[in-house]
This record gives sequence, C-alpha cells and structure tokens, in this order.
Amino acid sequence: MFHDFDNPGKPGQPPAPDRAGWMAVLARTPLPLLESALAPHLCFAPRWLRAPETGLMMVQGRVGGTGERFNVGEVTVTRCALRLAEVPREEAAVGVAYVLGRSRRHAQLAAVADALLQDPVHHDRLDAQLLAPARAHLARERAERHARAQASKVEFFTVAREAGGGADDDEEAS
Repeated sequence: MFHDFDNPGKPGQPPAPDRAGWMAVLARTPLPLLESALAPHLCFAPRWLRAPETGLMMVQGRVGGTGERFNVGEVTVTRCALRLAEVPREEAAVGVAYVLGRSRRHAQLAAVADALLQDPVHHDRLDAQLLAPARAHLARERAERHARAQASKVEFFTVAREAGGGADDDEEAS
C-alpha cells in the first residue's frame, strides 16, 4: 500500500530509523497502552487517506521455515492510512497501520503514532513514552509464554542414549 518512498521527507534528511520495527511493535501493543501514551497527541485530527477497514489476508508458511511456501489460512486484519491535519501537507508524513483483529481504534492510534514517529520533533519523546514500554510489555509476554511452554516440556530418552550408544560403538571397533 504505502512504502518508504511515499514519505521522502525533507531534502537532505535521512529516512526514518527502523520504521518497520516500530510498526511491528505498534501493531502488537495493547490498546490501553497506546491510548495512554498518545493522549497528549490526539489533538492532531487525522486526514484519512484510507479510513479504517477490516478484511481478510492470506497467511503463508514454510515447512521447517525454509521449504516451499504454502497457504496456512486467512486472518482478520484492520488497516488504515492517514496524514495529520495540523501539519502542512508538504511536511506531513503518511501514518499507516495494519493490526490483527477488528479494532478500528487500534489501527487509528497505531497510524497516528506512525505518523508522529516519523517527525523528528516527536520521535524521541514517543520512543520513550510509547515504544520503550510497549517493547518491555511484549518482552514480558514473550518470557511468560516461554516459561509456560518450558513447564510443559517433556524429555524423551531412548535406551540407546541412556546406555551410551551400544550397537554403534561395536561396529566401529570391528
């Protein structure tokens, strides 16, 4: 839909740092965390390029992570694109968001955050107020999920492993 070349920025200004990274974080950030961090910035009214809409996307996978692609199934996704109305059109960045599920509000807030994060004036403050807590929250969730999985892990031992190899050692000696 929109790519980095849609937001060329000011001449001589480098592109926004790690935009794909913060967009991934914003898509997974819980809605209450987004709302609390963006509350002071919601005075910026969005000028919709694409109003929030919900649809389906096909998810693909690979066998073993390296094999041929295959279609796993469809997921519900809400997407939107906007510019902030208070910023002059030439300087306004396009904020884009794709989030799993049907939350139009989540998509809107993620797109507003994306647009603000591309602005050097707001980037550092939003990085500290929104992205750092969101990354910490996602890391905690990942650690809890890992701990639950490790608690259910089962180790299977074979008789050959417990005995130290057995038959393979005898064949090498002859």
